[in-house]
Amino acid sequence: MFENTTPDVGTASLAFYSGLFAYQGWNYLNFIVEELQSPRRNLPLAIAISCTVCTVIYTLTNVALYTVITPDDMLSSPAVAVEFANKTFGPFAFVMPIFVACSTIGSANGVIFTSSRLFYVGAREGHMPLVLTMINKNTRTPIPAVIFTGLLSIAFLSLSNNVFSLINYIQIVYWLAIACVIAALFWLRKKMPDAERPIKVNLLFPIIFLIGCVALVVVPIVGSPKDTAIGIGIMLTAIPVYLIFVAWKSKPRCIGIASEIMTKFIQKLFIVVDDAKES
Repeated sequence: MFENTTPDVGTASLAFYSGLFAYQGWNYLNFIVEELQSPRRNLPLAIAISCTVCTVIYTLTNVALYTVITPDDMLSSPAVAVEFANKTFGPFAFVMPIFVACSTIGSANGVIFTSSRLFYVGAREGHMPLVLTMINKNTRTPIPAVIFTGLLSIAFLSLSNNVFSLINYIQIVYWLAIACVIAALFWLRKKMPDAERPIKVNLLFPIIFLIGCVALVVVPIVGSPKDTAIGIGIMLTAIPVYLIFVAWKSKPRCIGIASEIMTKFIQKLFIVVDDAKES
């Protein structure tokens, strides 16, 4: 299984990106705490149960794959699950692509649900355009934020047709953001020691986690500087957008009028209203 592997740390860190991407749902739960009932109880419980179940399923799946398929065949196959089905399911191998598609749909549903809420809350805090705070009057769904998430996904897909490159682009920013959040935890513990904290953990755990996050950010810079530069470049595109559309308060009147017209058009098109006024 481990023949012809390399001890290179940079390559190993990029491999971690692909592996951790499969477990990325653990963090998406934190995006929707506001919509979660009894988060003090249910959030840790949901993370523990989901991560345990996924770990067991992923491990058993890999054991099954390596039992049937050789490492060389696995590396050369464009679809390992289909190769496995062809060798084990016989005439019923056609069901494997269906199962994979169902799994993909479930994953996409989770990403769309959580990421759109991230944009929605950012807009509510004044960090993004106001239109992203608007929700459908009947379904209470942040439709503009959902559509914005889809448009960003299409933009990322236009950068490369290599899924592993896309993972590398996004993961460097993803783990950098998480490292900043964990670092902020220590700052808040120092500056606000008496603040109410419904969920508390021993600081040893975030220290270990922060070290891992920093390693996942720093090491790939050496192993894959091109992908790292592209990922950071994608992140930096948010700066001019924020400065022009959010921070710049004294815009020319024509820009304000155009923004208002576009906002009203989106409201009429998707039947959405300002969440603050609706509530």
